[in-house]
Amino acid sequence: MDFWQRYRAIDARDTRFDGQFFTAVRTTGIYCRPSCPARTPKAANVTFYETSAAAHDAGYRACKRCLPEAVPGTPAWNVRQDIAGRAMRLINDGVVNKDGVDGLAARLGYSSRQLNRILSQELGAGPLSLARAGRAQTARTLLVSTSMKLADVAFAAGFSSVRQFNETMVEVFDMTPTALRAARHPKVAAGSTALTLSLPYREPFDSGIFTFLAVRAIPGIEAGSATSYARTLRLPQGDARFRIEYDGGAQGRPLTLTVGAVDLRDLPALLSRVRRLFDLDADPVAIDGALAADSRLSASVAAAPGVRMPGALDPGEMLVRAMVGQQITVAAARTALTQLAAVGRSSQSPGEGLGRMFPTAADIAADGYALLRGPRKRAEALRAAASALAEGRLDFGYGDDLASLGAKLLPLAGVGPWTVGYLAMRVLGAPDVFLANDAAVRNGMRALDRPGHAEPGGGIGAGTASPDFREVSPWRSYATMHLWRAAAQAAAASRPGGTTKLAGAGTGTAEKAKR
Repeated sequence: MDFWQRYRAIDARDTRFDGQFFTAVRTTGIYCRPSCPARTPKAANVTFYETSAAAHDAGYRACKRCLPEAVPGTPAWNVRQDIAGRAMRLINDGVVNKDGVDGLAARLGYSSRQLNRILSQELGAGPLSLARAGRAQTARTLLVSTSMKLADVAFAAGFSSVRQFNETMVEVFDMTPTALRAARHPKVAAGSTALTLSLPYREPFDSGIFTFLAVRAIPGIEAGSATSYARTLRLPQGDARFRIEYDGGAQGRPLTLTVGAVDLRDLPALLSRVRRLFDLDADPVAIDGALAADSRLSASVAAAPGVRMPGALDPGEMLVRAMVGQQITVAAARTALTQLAAVGRSSQSPGEGLGRMFPTAADIAADGYALLRGPRKRAEALRAAASALAEGRLDFGYGDDLASLGAKLLPLAGVGPWTVGYLAMRVLGAPDVFLANDAAVRNGMRALDRPGHAEPGGGIGAGTASPDFREVSPWRSYATMHLWRAAAQAAAASRPGGTTKLAGAGTGTAEKAKR
């Protein structure tokens, strides 16, 4: 977007752009979200910044009226596969808090000096400032949403001392932590020990992502329904457990995260991963607008606006799940993963019927692979991949791009283009992946190609459109989600009585394992 496009967005107070850029006003020294209800400033006094960290570094403080930190993040970090996008995914996952700038730079293959120069040029702020802005945002969320002690808030947000926490909050928000809490703190139920937070997102929001996760849930590790999802999770400092619930009938249609157990040092990483899992930083209006222009998808988009692309809580776990799920149905994959989960240890923080952890790569390499039924080559391929993960010979994650992900995974036996594409969608959040060889994608295309299914009128006609949906680029991953949804609905309609049950395609593939 150029300056005037952004200026028109703030003049219209368009909430779609909240979190995608920030508006700083020189005459007030304040920066705001685009939808701030204050009077639109003169264009001559406005500077736009890609990140709140850049506004901080330029000497601006956050608006007390619109709270620009309390917004969804930008979808650009998934759209962009350059060094800036990769760095932001890792910073949001807490890498700077844990390993410092040197650790972040090493993961990206740059020196810390080079990385600082690149991010300052691309985003207006270096990695330390970007991480500091993230800490301030997490701290503000905890202050206004929980009754945690201020010292606990400081360390949970990633600050190294209470003094640093106090100084940063005053500098960023022009308010002390105590004043921030007094202004916004809600009543907390007596005796409540869990952390309960409201997660911001851009509307519309299709709750079908809960169904997608529910049909793949492994008993004892995960539990899901049409409006809720809970699971245990291994984080750097220990075991965690959380639940997220959606209330589409309540005012504001809130998404509520309840953290049942977590080491406070892991809280920023947990919040970041939950947001990635539910794709809460997406811009559904822009995505749906592009998809609806294709007549093959227009009816599906109209029926389910705001479809999200599920992310991954743990990259290594997602590789295991993808390899187990190749060439079989979702139900069969869930059965196999439930068998595999038997080698996982008990959770250190059990609760709500969740008492086990997904097995580590070492667990799978040692004993777990032998629990899988079916072709021996599949079990051996899984064992080899798990061994590579456990020994550190295979290391991939949120900081990869499409090229590096393929370079790391394709040499593995049993891994081909489908697996890499699926992991690019789930781990990297890559928005423009189309799994052409996926059986459920082909079924979805046939379902949407039924006579009378496509919307009449304008848009991209089904007769002239390409089979790989390149016309809707860069949102083909979301087109894939709609095709999986169409395949699941067609399968449900074909069952006796046409009964709809929790279903979701996408783990099956026609890809052949390497010999």
